[in-house]
Amino acid sequence: MSNDPLLQPFQLKHLTLRNRMMSTAHEPGYTEDGLPKERYRLYHAEKAKGGIAMTMIGGSSVVDIDSPQAFGNIQLHKDESVKWLRELADDVHDHGAAVMIQITHLGSRTNWNKGDWLPIIDASHIQEPAHRAYPKEMEDWDFERVITAYADSAERVKAAGLDGIELECASHLIAHFWSPATNKREDEYGGSLENRMRLVNDILTAIRKRIGHEFIVGVRMVCDEVWDKGLSRDEGVEIARRLKAGGLIDFVNVIRGHVSEDEALSHVIPNMGTASAPHLDFAGEVRQNVKIPTFHAARIQDVATARHAIASGKLDMIAMTRAHLADPHIIRKVIEGKEDQIRPCVGMGFCIDSIYPAGNATCVHNAATGREGSLAHVIRKTNGPMHKIVVVGAGPGGLEAARVAAERGHKVTVFEAGSKAGGQILITAALKRRREILGIVDWRLSECERLGVEFHYNRFVDESDVVAEEPDVVVVATGGLPNVDCLEEGQELATTSWDILGGSVQPAKNVLVYDDNGSHPAMTIAEFLADAGSNLEVVTPARTLAPDIGATSYPAYFRALNKAGAKITLNLRIERLERRGNRIAVILFDEYSKVCVEKEVDQVVVESGTKPMDELYFSLKPLSRNQGEIDYRAFIAGKPQVVANNPGGKFQLFRIGDAVASRNIHAAIYDAHRFMAAV
Repeated sequence: MSNDPLLQPFQLKHLTLRNRMMSTAHEPGYTEDGLPKERYRLYHAEKAKGGIAMTMIGGSSVVDIDSPQAFGNIQLHKDESVKWLRELADDVHDHGAAVMIQITHLGSRTNWNKGDWLPIIDASHIQEPAHRAYPKEMEDWDFERVITAYADSAERVKAAGLDGIELECASHLIAHFWSPATNKREDEYGGSLENRMRLVNDILTAIRKRIGHEFIVGVRMVCDEVWDKGLSRDEGVEIARRLKAGGLIDFVNVIRGHVSEDEALSHVIPNMGTASAPHLDFAGEVRQNVKIPTFHAARIQDVATARHAIASGKLDMIAMTRAHLADPHIIRKVIEGKEDQIRPCVGMGFCIDSIYPAGNATCVHNAATGREGSLAHVIRKTNGPMHKIVVVGAGPGGLEAARVAAERGHKVTVFEAGSKAGGQILITAALKRRREILGIVDWRLSECERLGVEFHYNRFVDESDVVAEEPDVVVVATGGLPNVDCLEEGQELATTSWDILGGSVQPAKNVLVYDDNGSHPAMTIAEFLADAGSNLEVVTPARTLAPDIGATSYPAYFRALNKAGAKITLNLRIERLERRGNRIAVILFDEYSKVCVEKEVDQVVVESGTKPMDELYFSLKPLSRNQGEIDYRAFIAGKPQVVANNPGGKFQLFRIGDAVASRNIHAAIYDAHRFMAAV
């Protein structure tokens, strides 16, 4: 038996959990037809394989049809959900882990124009700002219907063989009844704390009546909304006490904060650059006061913090939820003494922020997460011949290609033109708040060192250098360079974020940042300039600022810009730059009013993505067996590339990431992983 606090079993009622690590309920958007089918099952089974004690599925599985999916939620009101839940539970159990499910009625935290277009309901007729929805105030017949729906759903969960249920009591219907900010009722469901708790007590009573008191039932609850209008710390803890005293719950999973606006959400789900485990001490206070098994998750990214949470008695079960998207095998590596091989969560929030725009969660630097049916988290040695693989470029894509190829058992050599690995990540990390992103590079360098990958820095190679290596496979991961082609004239007057963040150009006094990329690069340089004291204006041709940055990430940028008094201008497309004495004139076009707008500044930073650095690729094409051609169907299926349209060619040639087209970190890593896992 290990003395590691994380590896000690925990007894929750009749259920023995094999260690203290869990994953809290979250919705990755992997459902099909509102049901947790194969993709959903494989995602959670992988964490069970990785040694976790319990995985909580169904972040907000909905109990009734007037609670339509907000982001791929499991539709637990469907009877056919039992079949799929049973398959998932059996798979997780077969790997030694427990599995529970979170159930909810979303209330106003969804939209009426989804699903069956039924009016949404809530405690009061108060708009939920994040979804901009106006609910109907629940009336008498709604209560009986909703309470029955919760009990029906609980019965389905028990029939499917799961180990327990968690009621979502933060930001959804039940919590909206608790909070003075969202409950303005004057009947028996409003006013006093007893009245505001009436709905949750009725729901829990109905659930217990339906499935008995032996089945495990808990709550994930907000114990302090940290909001002058909302639920106070004293009332939140008192609710937990009363729920425990009523004998209706077996555990509390602590949340602190409210999420009706994105700025508030960014504190409940803290992102890159914020303090580690900001609500852990508070969760410990709840446990001490309520004396009930207590769980918690909020930016707990590393094993040391998790171990401290258990050893200090703050929690009974610790959740590293986003960290398990980065590496579902955390506990296995702890058990095997391989903590240094745990892929780190860098806190970028790419996982949660990709749910709405992309429809499902992906980890910024683990391509296999959510794709367990086609990609393996543990790379297996090749059964075929060993190859000599040359990778040109040591950005995230090149490093991933080297890592995966080396895991497969191939001999790998990497050439990098710069003095260190990292590519564009090194540029991003110049903004102090985003330095954690270097973990993407550092982990891969450590893994490559362990696997014997050979690196050559300060080597700007040409085709003769590559051919001299006598490779079997060449991966061109040369990335891109800043693109200023959006300018019809005056490109030589433009500055790029690379210039400033790389230190070759100093920020000027009056700066205009032009962004037609809409993602992190422009906001990174804008925040850097704001911190540097520049008088800043951000201009975009879009109707919103930074539309491709998600809800947990953009608030930090906006806080910095607002603090600096930056001006934001929408709906203007840049045309050209002109020299006006010591200043630069920016000529922009308003596509709506059809007029030109001129602005004069000291410096213009243009962010328009990157242009591929593809010279090496095109010089190698005629020398390769496949002439750079890719069989996309094989690529998607994870099968080897067998294109051989040039009999005289000596090697296969692939290019990845921004060397193909301007994309993002995840795209480069995903490209690399798919190619190399099949070699």
